[in-house]
Amino acid sequence: MNPTNHDSTFHAPTQSYAYHTKYVLGISFISALGGYLFGFDFAVIAGALPFLQTHFSLDAYWEGFATGSLALGAIIGCMVAGSVAEKYGRRPGLLVAAAIFAVSSLAMAFSFSRDSFIAARCCAGIGVGMASMLSPMYIAEISPAHIRGRMVAINQLTIVLGILVTNLVNYALRNGGEDAWRWMFGLGAIPSALFFVGTLWLPESPRWLLKAGKKAQAAHVLQKIGDDRFVADSIGNITRSLRGVVKTNYAAIFKKGVLPAVMVGIGLAVFQQLCGINTVFNYTPRIFESIGASQDDQLLQTVFIGGVNLVFTVLAMLLVDRLGRKPLMLIGAGCLAVTYLIIVALLGDHSPHVSWFLLASIGIYAMSLAPVTWVLIAEIFPNRVRSEATAIAVVSLWAAYFVLVFTFPVLFETLKEKSFYIYSAICALGVLFIWRKVKETKGKTLEELEML
Repeated sequence: MNPTNHDSTFHAPTQSYAYHTKYVLGISFISALGGYLFGFDFAVIAGALPFLQTHFSLDAYWEGFATGSLALGAIIGCMVAGSVAEKYGRRPGLLVAAAIFAVSSLAMAFSFSRDSFIAARCCAGIGVGMASMLSPMYIAEISPAHIRGRMVAINQLTIVLGILVTNLVNYALRNGGEDAWRWMFGLGAIPSALFFVGTLWLPESPRWLLKAGKKAQAAHVLQKIGDDRFVADSIGNITRSLRGVVKTNYAAIFKKGVLPAVMVGIGLAVFQQLCGINTVFNYTPRIFESIGASQDDQLLQTVFIGGVNLVFTVLAMLLVDRLGRKPLMLIGAGCLAVTYLIIVALLGDHSPHVSWFLLASIGIYAMSLAPVTWVLIAEIFPNRVRSEATAIAVVSLWAAYFVLVFTFPVLFETLKEKSFYIYSAICALGVLFIWRKVKETKGKTLEELEML
C-alpha cells in the first residue's frame, strides 16, 4: 500500500475495486443526521409562527427577523466549522454541532421573551451552519466517486425527513394550546442526542488525516471503505493533491487556481436560496392565509409539502449519478421560473388550485436545486482548501437565505402574489449561470475534479 510506487497521474475509480458499501452507507447516514436537525430547525418555524405571532405580538418585520435569525447563526456556525474542521477534523465539528442543537432546542422551548427566543434561534443556527457545511463535506470525503452523488444526497434526504417529521409533529400539536410552540421546539433535543451518540462512532475523514500527516490512521479508515488497491490508489491520489501544501487559510481561496471554483460555489449557493422556494417552506401559513385557508388547513399544507419534498428527493438520489448534476440544475431552474408565473396568476385569483402548483414547485426544487447544490459544493473545491472554500460558499448560502426570508413578509404585504415575479426572474438568470459556468462532476474523484 505504499503510494510511492505509483506514477504522477490520478487513478480514476473503477468498478474493479471492491467496496464495503454497507459501511459507507452507515457512516453517511450517521453524519447526515446533522441534515435531519437542519431540517427540523428549518421547518419548525412554519408551524410555530402562528403561535409566536400571538404570543410575542410579531409584526411583519419581527416575523421576518425571527425566521431569518437562524441564518445569522448559521453564518457564524459555518465560519466556526471551517476553523474546527481544518484544525481538529470533521468529526469533532459534528460533535460540537450536535451539542449546540440539543441546547438550543431547549432554550427556544423555554424562551420567556421575543428577544430571548430570537437569541436561542440564532444559537440553533450555529448548529445548523456547522452541520450544513460539515455533513456533506464529510460524506463526500469518505465516499467512492461512483456513488458519491447519492451518498451526499443522503444529507438532503435527512433534511427533508426532518422537515416532514417536524411538519407532522407541528400538525399533531396544533390544538395543544397557546404553549404548543414550546413542545414543537423542545422535542428537537431528542434527535440531537441521537446525533451526538452516533457521531462518537464515526471515523475521521481520511483526507483530513492525510493532510494532518496521519497516514496510518488514514489507511485504516480507507481499508473499511474499500480493498487494498482502493486504499493504495486513494492514498497516492490524495497525497499528490496535497503536495507542497503546508498550511492553508482563507487567503488561499483567492489564488488563481482556486478562485473560479469558489465563485461558482458562491453563485450556486446564493442562487439556491434566492430562487425563492424557501418562502413556500417557511411561510406556508401566511401564503395560504392570503387565499382564505383556515389555520388547520395552513398547517396541513405544510405536511403535504414535506411529503412531496421527500418523494422528489428520493428521485433526485436515483438521478444525480445517472443523469448528472448540471442537467438536473438546468431542469430545476427553468421549471421553477415557469411555475412561479402560474402561481402568481392563481394566487391573484384566490384559486385553491394554487396548492397544486406550490407543491409542484417544491417537487421541482427537491429533485434538483436542493440536493444538487449541496453535492456540487461538497465536490468542486480542491483538497488543500476544501474547509475554507466550503465555509465561504455555505456562509454565502445562509446570507442569501436571511435576505430571502427577512424580506418576504414585507414584500408579500406590499406586492402580494407579484412577489413571485421576482423569484421567476432570478430563476431565469440562474439557468444562464448554470449553463455557462457549471461543469459536470459525476463519476470523477475529488482529486480528478481539481484538474477542472
